[in-house]
Amino acid sequence: MTPTSPPPHEPGGISRKNLLRATVAAGAAVPLLATGGMALARDAVRTPVTHSLTPTPACEDGDDLTPDQMEGPYFKPNSPLRTSLVTGGTAGAPLTVSGYVFGRNCVPLSGVLMDFWQADNAGAYDMTGFAFRGHQFTDSTGAFSLTTIVPGLYPGRTRHLHVKAQAPGKPVLTTQLYFPGEPRNATDIIYDPVLLMNVRSAGNGRQGTFDFVLNVDGVPGGGSPTPTEPPSGTWAVGKSYIAGNVVTHKGSSYRCLQAHTSMAGWEPPNVPALWART
Repeated sequence: MTPTSPPPHEPGGISRKNLLRATVAAGAAVPLLATGGMALARDAVRTPVTHSLTPTPACEDGDDLTPDQMEGPYFKPNSPLRTSLVTGGTAGAPLTVSGYVFGRNCVPLSGVLMDFWQADNAGAYDMTGFAFRGHQFTDSTGAFSLTTIVPGLYPGRTRHLHVKAQAPGKPVLTTQLYFPGEPRNATDIIYDPVLLMNVRSAGNGRQGTFDFVLNVDGVPGGGSPTPTEPPSGTWAVGKSYIAGNVVTHKGSSYRCLQAHTSMAGWEPPNVPALWART
């Protein structure tokens, strides 16, 4: 879409990410909430501020895809299926990260695989186990929520979270999320202000929100498939699989690598993170 042709769902062609790019280029102040966070795409043009948001948010910049970023040296496949990366004794300031995943046509995407990993409170990554690593799937409204801690700093980088997002049967988006107001944002050569979360204080911790826009078209009214019981040993939609399960699909045998509920698009061998040929 050209700069002179604003998208029909964005009055005047203004979007959260486009506004960010313009203000950064011009040296102007980036529009922040009173708490110091970035306004979300879904409420960027909502006024007045006292107006209640709808339960399922509108997408205001579906033409502006979430940019990819480098994976980095610390990714590990086969993270556990979980929405919380903390235990009772986990050190660090509590952090929740939530939001929605949209298609480029502003339809919320269900069943999107969201794989998160990050440094611990001391700035170290666990390369022997799966501390501060986990994956989940967006629900029927496209929502996700992660419970973790504010990641620590390590040399050369600002504070950040890593994430991979993949709609069923579609390419993987690998990117990173950032915190507003971090001094190292100005010196980190990888940092991108478009990937700033909206972050606010919450008790002794923080709450972060961010909406992803993937390069796929969502299906209006689409939802999760109806669970079905598969034929013996044959992969099927709506089946809960656990690591070690073996299925057949189109004459080949596959072993499950991660616990998940199958859905259309996740057939072996479409998702090597979930299935390995035996």
